[in-house]
Amino acid sequence: MIAQARRLTASGDFVSIHFDARADAKDYEAMRSALADNPSVAFVARRRKCGWGEWSLVAATHEAVKCAVHSFPAATHFYMLSGDCMPIKSAEYAHAFLDAEDCDYIENFDFFESDWIKTGFKEERLIYRHWFNERTQKTLFYASYNLQKRLRLTRKVPADIQVKIGSQWWCLRRQTVEKVLEFCASRPDVMRFFATTWIPDETFFQTIVPHVVPRKELRSRTLTYLVFTDYGMPVTFYNDHYDLLLGQNYLFARKISPEALELRERLGAVWAATDLHFPLSNEATRLFRFLTGRGRIGRRFGMRFWENESSLGRANTILLIVAKKWHVAKRLTEAIRKLTDIPAVDYLFNETEAFLPDLGGAETTLEKRHRHRRALIRLLFDQFESQQLVLCFDPSAIDLIQDLAEDKAETRVLQIESRFDDDYIRGHIDRVGLAGAHTSSDVVERLLPTVRGDLVHEAERIRDMDFSGYSSIAPWRSDEENAAQLARFLDILPEVALTLAKTEYLFQD
Repeated sequence: MIAQARRLTASGDFVSIHFDARADAKDYEAMRSALADNPSVAFVARRRKCGWGEWSLVAATHEAVKCAVHSFPAATHFYMLSGDCMPIKSAEYAHAFLDAEDCDYIENFDFFESDWIKTGFKEERLIYRHWFNERTQKTLFYASYNLQKRLRLTRKVPADIQVKIGSQWWCLRRQTVEKVLEFCASRPDVMRFFATTWIPDETFFQTIVPHVVPRKELRSRTLTYLVFTDYGMPVTFYNDHYDLLLGQNYLFARKISPEALELRERLGAVWAATDLHFPLSNEATRLFRFLTGRGRIGRRFGMRFWENESSLGRANTILLIVAKKWHVAKRLTEAIRKLTDIPAVDYLFNETEAFLPDLGGAETTLEKRHRHRRALIRLLFDQFESQQLVLCFDPSAIDLIQDLAEDKAETRVLQIESRFDDDYIRGHIDRVGLAGAHTSSDVVERLLPTVRGDLVHEAERIRDMDFSGYSSIAPWRSDEENAAQLARFLDILPEVALTLAKTEYLFQD
């Protein structure tokens, strides 16, 4: 954060810092000492102990905004940043961009009508009072919620307020910030209401700004590039994402890995540079489209399915085939169904057709399957009348794979390793919608190393999980070596495993 503050102030900007009161006091004092002689840096007088999903996050932002307004009368725009944000444009570009149009940048979608929240709590965020932290006080959080629900202790949204929702990363003009502060001072009823809502950092400023600013002066977007997986986890950027990030139509990006020192250094140099041209292709947005297409989930990580229901059963064994090349995994599951009595389902959470039995409608949509993951898997065990079940997963679903591996049921993982040549990568780019018919070959060629790096990293993450029941097969190994791995994974006779390993065209693209 020290380097970030020095970088931003060196370009003529100002920095107002709120440092979490829960953080180490030595770190705070070291930062204050390092920035003490910088007149363009101010620290808030009242630090808050921040917790995810709490009002404390909004209160901390409110303190930082008040500090900035008071300390820096020359500031024209107020940009919300975190410590792991980095610029992906130059200061020269950013200043010109903000000066070009007299408007505010803040996502503000209708809370009830939009699909910004796909699953989990929605109106419950507002109509019930939330006093406890869902992550650190889970028992109290849900006990309080369930008690209010049982007693029907709901409340109404303030009558003159239309609740909006969106990203907490906004950029507002000075006059807008001053109007927001005036509103906060004059409407204690609204402040009290939001203080006991859940995850108010996604609704407070997003609601107040449209209330005090004409719609024509609002742009419902963030200027900070961020991506969430379909499990609500923020995507982290690394050294090989440099070119990808610079091509996005945003000014900053998060989250930048603290280990990506080269990326941080290069982006810092970009901020200080002049006369740079930034060709915008937005290919990263298309790259991660499949991650964001379902919208954000209502809870940050969603309630883990083992918290919703009991274990999948200590006597059951879940056999997870993890493969990026889906056609290879499907050839293997087809062979398993033919040669063994083990039921094998394909990409249950990715494709509608996955060799599922009729489950009475529970299986009809992918959304239903994701929402009732645990119940669905239990149902499959019952339907197949088996204590073993093969499921296929893409390696990008590492959170779900890890969740299953931590269940009381026995879990084994078979990773199908692959080589990714340029032709396969180009095909993958087309399949995920990263490039289209009119995408230039230069853009595609620039994407190749980044996409290949992502695929390799996904595979490495699976290996690094160090699952106790881990096996792997690969096209560069002999049939006998692959057969040994399959025999251990499926607990089948060596001759059956060898027949599986010799499946015709198993690894072919």
